[in-house]
Amino acid sequence: MDVRGTGTQDDPWQLKTPNLGSDFEAWREPEADPPALVVQVGKTWLRYHLRCLDDLHAMLEAAGDWVLLGSADEGKPAKEGTVEAWGRAADNPVGGWYGLRKGYRGRFGHYVPPVMEALGLAEVEHGPRSNRMRARPR
Repeated sequence: MDVRGTGTQDDPWQLKTPNLGSDFEAWREPEADPPALVVQVGKTWLRYHLRCLDDLHAMLEAAGDWVLLGSADEGKPAKEGTVEAWGRAADNPVGGWYGLRKGYRGRFGHYVPPVMEALGLAEVEHGPRSNRMRARPR
């Protein structure tokens, strides 16, 4: 995967959603409270706990195989056993939503996997639907 940008607000990563249907930008804000991963899609921005990158990598390593992404908006239920469901689960490392902006906390399984792929932490499928991801060794 060819990734442009260094992952800062001044030079964000230029990424595509897993189905390759949409472009978006992402960057780290380690100085934020709490530290954040910011995703901008057009004029809309979403914020996730920055630690989601390490935590999701650890979950994928523990799973040991492909995990469905299961992307869903905040107001819709996430399919059990998916990356999206894990990103909302009460038993994940943050005890609930990784999304920091109420009303925009979902879509974890849509925007975080491409960032992980860009960082070399995961392999992500790029089909029209039902995509999966798995950990790559550090």
